[in-house]
Amino acid sequence: MPTPLHDETLLSIAERIRRREVTSLAVTQAQLDRIAALDGRYRSYATVTRDHALARAERADRETASGISRGPLHGVPVAVKDLCDTTFAPTAAGGTLRRDHVPAADATVVARLEQGGAVILGKLSMTEGAYTSHHPDNPGPLNPWSRDHWVGSSSTGSGAATAARLCYASLGSDTGGSIRFPSATCGLTGLKPTWGRVSRHGIFPLAASLDHVGPMARSAADAAAVLGVIAGADPADPTALQAPVDSYLDAVGRPIRGITVGIDRRFVSEGIDPEVVAALDAVEAVLRACGARIREIAFPPTDRLVRGWIPFCSVETALAHQDSYPLHRDAYGPDLAALIDQGRSVTGAELGAIFHERLAFAGALAALFEEVDLILVPTMPVPIPSLSRMSEYGQDPEVLLRILRFTAPFNFSGTPTITLPAGIDAAGLPLSVQLAGRPLSEALLCQAGHAFQQVTDWHTRRPPGLP
Repeated sequence: MPTPLHDETLLSIAERIRRREVTSLAVTQAQLDRIAALDGRYRSYATVTRDHALARAERADRETASGISRGPLHGVPVAVKDLCDTTFAPTAAGGTLRRDHVPAADATVVARLEQGGAVILGKLSMTEGAYTSHHPDNPGPLNPWSRDHWVGSSSTGSGAATAARLCYASLGSDTGGSIRFPSATCGLTGLKPTWGRVSRHGIFPLAASLDHVGPMARSAADAAAVLGVIAGADPADPTALQAPVDSYLDAVGRPIRGITVGIDRRFVSEGIDPEVVAALDAVEAVLRACGARIREIAFPPTDRLVRGWIPFCSVETALAHQDSYPLHRDAYGPDLAALIDQGRSVTGAELGAIFHERLAFAGALAALFEEVDLILVPTMPVPIPSLSRMSEYGQDPEVLLRILRFTAPFNFSGTPTITLPAGIDAAGLPLSVQLAGRPLSEALLCQAGHAFQQVTDWHTRRPPGLP
């Protein structure tokens, strides 16, 4: 039985479009019809850009007919998080204050997707300002694996839409785990690049020095294809790295024999749910079978660093909102408002102490990467929590810090990571791990992720009951 169009991978549908076995217009129309039929139950899209998408698909088909291909995304329908500026749709960043704001220029990542021939289906829902919760007036997306369980934060629509086959890949952003959490909860492969590898021009910030933009996809190969299109230097963003962009797709398929993977067994097991530890052990065994060398390491201390994430983030968030807060305080939800209020009260001494902790961690991690090529850690310390459990967690400030244990440190260091589906828990929901690498090692991360996915099928699992 042939694979339905929506179940094709990004690279497989791109190849079919290139060979003219199917048109971009037909694929795009099928995706738009699927969004219209299903997204009422998942609420993943903030805005569907139907007319724009159809016009871009028609253009892609004309170019294909003329023998023109813009690359691996040519004609493929994707979607972007609603903090990416677009001239063809509002960019609300999960709030209400900007709900009618249509930017005058596209974000660099949006422009590069379209220059690469991708068809943008719309803007994906997200938490308010990319922090932890949705604005009270915006009911958040629901997890296609279980609408009673957490869909992650803050790239929630990106996770839901990509898992529900309502786009072939999406863009998310990550300040403390917001590519990785919804990738983990939705059974996706999420790639958080090195800070600065992808331009942040036209991206509404949560905390500029912690923010990363990257792909969320159904495989490491698909994520590599997207990253290759959006990465690179940008005159509009002076923090974008000047280093040449690697051939990420060329790295996919290379063996990982001889690559050294570090594991701190105490760090990844103490206080961690046994199902998560078992999944990590299984991933280690697969990597070893693929020829990787496993090395015991001592991961740098992170407790003080993680405790500094909220106050550090709050200061940069207050800066990002200084033109609208407190002037328009009534338009803000309670959680984002509280974060900004906190940021306005953090002292210089407090901020300096966190900054020094950040520098110390980054230095220790850089030294560790002199010994190993990659580091294996969980994505979350627990299986996916239920929504009722998350509501209970909301009353405990320590819970957020525990959830950030394996994600926030890599935002402070700017380290690239890839999140990989790595099992199914007792409730039938995805488990996940991360591989982290030294700066600008995205090609190696895609290589290792693909090697793992060549001998496992966790990334191919569909949410149960998904049409």
